[in-house]
Amino acid sequence: MAKPKRRYVCQNCGSVATRWQGQCGDCGEWNSLVEDAPQTVFSARHDLSSGGRAIEFTPLDKPGELPVRQASGIAEFDRALGGGLVPGSAILMGGDPGIGKSTLLLQVSAHIARAGRDAVYVSGEEASGQVRLRAERLGLSNAPIRLASATSVRDILTTLGMEKPPALLIIDSIQTMHSDQIEGAPGSVSQVRGCAFELIRYAKESNVTLVLVGHVTKDGTIAGPRVLEHMVDVVMSFEGERSHQYRILRSLKNRFGPVDEIGVFAMEGDGLAEVGNPSMLFLSGREEPMAGSAVFPAMEGTRPVLVEIQALIVRLQSGATPRRAVVGWDNGRMAMLLAVLEARCGLNFSGAEVYLNVAGGYRLSDPAADLAVAAALVSALGDRPLPTDAVWFGEVSLAGEIRPVAHSSIRQRESAKLGFGRAFGPANGPAADKGIRFSGLSMLPNLVDRILSDA
Repeated sequence: MAKPKRRYVCQNCGSVATRWQGQCGDCGEWNSLVEDAPQTVFSARHDLSSGGRAIEFTPLDKPGELPVRQASGIAEFDRALGGGLVPGSAILMGGDPGIGKSTLLLQVSAHIARAGRDAVYVSGEEASGQVRLRAERLGLSNAPIRLASATSVRDILTTLGMEKPPALLIIDSIQTMHSDQIEGAPGSVSQVRGCAFELIRYAKESNVTLVLVGHVTKDGTIAGPRVLEHMVDVVMSFEGERSHQYRILRSLKNRFGPVDEIGVFAMEGDGLAEVGNPSMLFLSGREEPMAGSAVFPAMEGTRPVLVEIQALIVRLQSGATPRRAVVGWDNGRMAMLLAVLEARCGLNFSGAEVYLNVAGGYRLSDPAADLAVAAALVSALGDRPLPTDAVWFGEVSLAGEIRPVAHSSIRQRESAKLGFGRAFGPANGPAADKGIRFSGLSMLPNLVDRILSDA
């Protein structure tokens, strides 16, 4: 057997180096390289084809019993998962501190425990008494959840191995877990990877639904090695601003269902409440018509959500440097859209400050929001309110063309359901849905003429 090689792992991005250096060559972080446990290198003559345990192969076309999804009791949580909890699956949930991850999972555990299934909640950050205090505030103190405060993976798995496997196992959080067989402090790359591997293996072998809570870095990514996201079956992000009431549970990876599905919650005094119609939440307070306000039917997975886009244009005196501020949308995309409006439509934004906001703290990534943003900007520039019963969607190209987008019929159907009577979108898109009047626009100048020419 050859001599084990030393290696150094970056605690920020997980990259591996063969020697220590002050700065990580991949992410640029200083003093983040930590020596990892040495890897054993086998010689070329070592035979790995014998001495192992024979495994059993199952034909794909052989009929067999498939795992049955289990409802968690919270419809928005099940929606984000694609229909419910899959036995034997591993779920990784990340989110900013204080956003409500532990609160949501405690509510899920309570619903499962009250339904007669066994739920185990292991906290590495709080004592059992502190978890009980939060459960009492949420009205869950009578739920038969089994609580434990532990950080040793060996102790947790030894205890669970002595009894019947639970239906749900929650580890809060994976960064606090440690194994005495792995070198490094809790939260290091080697500890996170090793502890997650042992817990996931137990979940697969025992048919237990495992939920791992993950800390996030300052840029919003889950802390630890990126391989952690590859090891689990589902990666979920719990998003929202602590100053706003709503929270969004978003599916980023799902081996058992569609991605980009969302569940919407509202933070209240007694915990997180489901929001069955999130469009009404993001459109509240639109009684009076106002310049610079446009409604956009966004698509989140299979769910359409109507949000309000607000724009404000402030003219400055000559010599002052104009400011551009964007909240809830991509800053670079707004700069591109302003350039297209100036170059293709002859509008002048160079001497004005431009502010853009997506109401309710919602974050948009749908390219179909281009037309709604353009409508809000033109409306604010000309001080012309848009029709209050209209929605806008479409992608804008650099040539000023308004291009078709996906799910046009679903966007119109949801808009009509919420009382909107008009829709503006790409001219060569699909036919209008029943209950709504559709107006097609082929070029961005058509949009400008329509808004500025309306009395």
